[in-house]
Amino acid sequence: MGEAYRRAGVDVEAAAKAVTLIGDLASKARRPEVADEVGGFAGLFRIGDGKLLAAATDGVGTKLEIARATGRLDTVGIDLVAMCADDVVCTGAEPLFFLDYLAVGKVVPERVASIVEGVAEGCRRAGCALLGGETAEHPGTMPDDQFDLAGFCVGAVDEAALLGPSRVRVGDVVIGLASSGLHANGYSLVRHALLARHALDDTPPELRGRTIADELLEPCAIYTPTVLALARDGLVHSAAHITGGGFYENVPRALPAGFGVEIERGAWPEHAVFALVHEAAGATDDDMFATFNMGLGMVLVVEPGDAEQVIARAGPDSAFRIGRVVAGSGVRIA
Repeated sequence: MGEAYRRAGVDVEAAAKAVTLIGDLASKARRPEVADEVGGFAGLFRIGDGKLLAAATDGVGTKLEIARATGRLDTVGIDLVAMCADDVVCTGAEPLFFLDYLAVGKVVPERVASIVEGVAEGCRRAGCALLGGETAEHPGTMPDDQFDLAGFCVGAVDEAALLGPSRVRVGDVVIGLASSGLHANGYSLVRHALLARHALDDTPPELRGRTIADELLEPCAIYTPTVLALARDGLVHSAAHITGGGFYENVPRALPAGFGVEIERGAWPEHAVFALVHEAAGATDDDMFATFNMGLGMVLVVEPGDAEQVIARAGPDSAFRIGRVVAGSGVRIA
């Protein structure tokens, strides 16, 4: 992640060390059915007959503070499902069911229902069942109106249909699927920089009549139906969900060791909000691509001969040919 994010209070070195320590601990709590190491987009678990479960968990981060400040609680649940289900589908798995955990300072039934309304809508968009959840009241430890969300998604995939780095070859085409905006990452930087200049009800001309709150609370796109349909037809080699860590941390997770990508900036439209954050934060281009999705929330690696079909099926206004796989590790953006 970039220097601008560090200035906003996110300790990236500590986060990286924590991941390493967690990976070491997880390696001591395994079963023989576990099929992948910690670090992929979803954990994989063999259940017999050539099938695997794929599981992912995530939250919405400090985007929740924008929802709390505005009282607009019915969309962050969509973000929660997107963060989990779109990690699961990066393996080629179909998300089957979802569980949510909601912690609140004080249970106000109408507020809880509004939050879970978004979770249910996200599940509908992703095509998975909202199987259950937990609401926990934390009096004395959280302000009455504060809340936090976590989600857990489980899917299934045939082992022969798994997407991943092993399928990728030099020369493969990289296709980006359009995001709906900031999605649910980088909000510590957004709040630190953008909200120091703008009130939530401001309407900067760059946003064409939308308020800052409208832009910041725009729900994540959910890519699961599109990616799943393309994967089932054998049109995707691997996929990367562009979340925390932006391009630089997520795209390499879809590539084999020693492979990299060359990305052509300008091959897709970038939302105006990214330019607002860029200026307000004094961020470099590297900072931005290390923190945000920059207009592309999912990246697909495909066979060159399938690229045009993938773009046509995903929607030519929503899918863009943005680069190619090359020998040599790293993400190079030109």
